[in-house]
Amino acid sequence: MGNDSYEIRKLIGKALFFILVAVLCLVYVSPFLVMFFTSFKTNSDAFTIPVKLFPREWVWENYPAAMSAIPYFKYMGNTIYITLLSVIGQLIVTPMVAYSLSKIDWKGSKIISGLLMATMMIPITVTMVPLYRIYSKLGLTNTYVPLILPTFLGKAFYIILTRQFFMGLPNSLIEAAKIDGANEFQRYTKVALPLTKPILTTVGIYAFLDAWSDYLMPMIFISKPEKYTLSLGLQQFMSEYSVDWARLMAAAMVFVVPVIICFAIFQKNFVRGIATSGLKA
Repeated sequence: MGNDSYEIRKLIGKALFFILVAVLCLVYVSPFLVMFFTSFKTNSDAFTIPVKLFPREWVWENYPAAMSAIPYFKYMGNTIYITLLSVIGQLIVTPMVAYSLSKIDWKGSKIISGLLMATMMIPITVTMVPLYRIYSKLGLTNTYVPLILPTFLGKAFYIILTRQFFMGLPNSLIEAAKIDGANEFQRYTKVALPLTKPILTTVGIYAFLDAWSDYLMPMIFISKPEKYTLSLGLQQFMSEYSVDWARLMAAAMVFVVPVIICFAIFQKNFVRGIATSGLKA
């Protein structure tokens, strides 16, 4: 009788857990569903009372109309260019800096790690004006340099995340390569770097999301319409007196699809990278 009662409680607990997960999933997915179905509505249907999730009339023309209303593929090309170089920059610099902070014993490495963590507490609003003044004095506004160059210098969060991963690697591997005559660069490229696929996948996805969906930095440094990214281009659907919500949602859907595909492809490595990065001091 006791075992039966325990099994029943266990089943009830599992059922409640799955119900909770399902409700949370619905909460997080609901904005995407609203955006998806709104992209097939007429602009008036999007605000008709009573509100309905599904369109009263499916308007398939919203997608081609949205992409012809603005130079969509021009903005897409600009965004891809910035994103590709940003991801490459982060993937080159981040593991090198993280390795030096975790596996090379040099004076001041712990202080630098602490300073990196401290910079993560500084909000972007504090540095916006100084950054703009610096790049403006250098004549680099209305170029992609302010958006791409910082990625080749590393980002504190990615470096700390990768550093934690390196700290989880056994020092015996590095020492064995050292005994075999490998220099520091060979120990990094031949031993440590090949083991970082999970965490570099995580960093790559984060870097992709940051660059692809960034709105604030392009808005600060880019004012020429021909250099707009997609995130800036989408605001052209908003006029002073009205917003073409149906076409805006259609354009936003195409904007979001690459992010979904990227995460779907690298999901396993992404989760594994987060799980194995650890939080060691």
